[in-house]
Amino acid sequence: MTDITETGVAENAPVVRPTRSLLTVLGFAFGLSVIVGNTIGSGILRTPGEVAQLLPNSALFIAAWVLGAFYAFLGANGLAELATMMPESGGYTVYLKRALGLYAGFVIGWTDWLSTCSSAALAALVIGEYTTILIGTSASLGPVIGSGAVLVFALLQWRGIREGGMAQNLTAIAKTFAFAILIGACFILGRGFQGDGGSTTPTGFPLLAAFVIAMQSVVFTYDGYNGVVYFSGELKNPARDIPRSIFGGVLAVAVIYLLVNIGFLYLLPLSRMAGDPLVAATAAKEMFGPRGDTVIRGLTIVSLVSALNAYQLMSPRVLYRLSTFGFFSAGRYVNQGGTPAVALWLSTAVILALVLTGTVQIVLAVTAFFFVAQYALVFLSLFILRRKEPDTPRPFRAKGHPWTTGLVLLFSLALLIANVSVDTRNSVYSLLLLALSWPVYRLMRPKSA
Repeated sequence: MTDITETGVAENAPVVRPTRSLLTVLGFAFGLSVIVGNTIGSGILRTPGEVAQLLPNSALFIAAWVLGAFYAFLGANGLAELATMMPESGGYTVYLKRALGLYAGFVIGWTDWLSTCSSAALAALVIGEYTTILIGTSASLGPVIGSGAVLVFALLQWRGIREGGMAQNLTAIAKTFAFAILIGACFILGRGFQGDGGSTTPTGFPLLAAFVIAMQSVVFTYDGYNGVVYFSGELKNPARDIPRSIFGGVLAVAVIYLLVNIGFLYLLPLSRMAGDPLVAATAAKEMFGPRGDTVIRGLTIVSLVSALNAYQLMSPRVLYRLSTFGFFSAGRYVNQGGTPAVALWLSTAVILALVLTGTVQIVLAVTAFFFVAQYALVFLSLFILRRKEPDTPRPFRAKGHPWTTGLVLLFSLALLIANVSVDTRNSVYSLLLLALSWPVYRLMRPKSA
């Protein structure tokens, strides 16, 4: 006969080990650095040329960047409520599941995971490409160098979230310092405000259409303030640190973006910036001569290294959260360092496949529809949960709701419509991908659903 212990468990019964959880070891500094790392990439170095071409007036040009910051603050306002209400790592999939059901959480989760892996692959490719130019080696080594960067960060994160978090803090500091040098150089070496350069500003409906298209580019450049919500369950004090990180991150990014663009105007007339695919390089050549190209490529690498680490930290946590919902149960495994290890290596494999096959641009284009739709669905979720769960504790409540949330929701819907009209073909592919997601969901969904 088997002996029973005082706890009611048979002495010879097999030991069932509980699933290891993510570690709650992160703080405000990490939250701020992951937002800066996730947001500021090569976009701010390229987008000013697009915006200047659409809005050839200095006041309108700066107004677009100010309005982009305003949109980001409104988005942060709503997102902070959802993230503190549901402090679970994994990003948007957490909120969509609770507000709209398991299928919505699944669709947003796996498209978010795929688009984050694609963003990481693109960052790795640019790092590799620019490194080969700087060291003067064959361009064919670019994907190899990029893959090496991906593996270095994967191994670092495999050790644990503390190591991954420290890398994020250091790379974000390096990025901020590099942009501070660029901004300072613009004002020290610039010749003063250069004006519009005789450009003609459109009026009426053409101006409105140009402003909407310009805002689409600006908003994408500001995207990334959501970085901290992928780690909500790993923050020591999410009720305090999520709002501080989100608003502090948006403020830091907005200040950097505005100073960079004003600095460019201090060096170049707006007409010279218009249509330039890399305004930062033109500005650097104006300041440093032939060495300017080297300076900007170095700045881009520093900027993207921080973004790459952030993407590689985020993507496994989306997959981990989907696993806790009942999809792909192996993804729930967390090692002693607090890293969802199976999810990390699966994400790394996908990133490397995109880098080495050169298919990253295709995947990014197809998932762009979901990327834009996430904004609208998240803010819609806030309305739904305010109605469905009015008594649920909310450590942070969105200021000015429902007006502020409604405004950012309408703006997000306008961006979605603009994206579909501008890129109809890839939007159709995205809808086909959405249709495919239903049988995949039916196949993978947990039996209890």
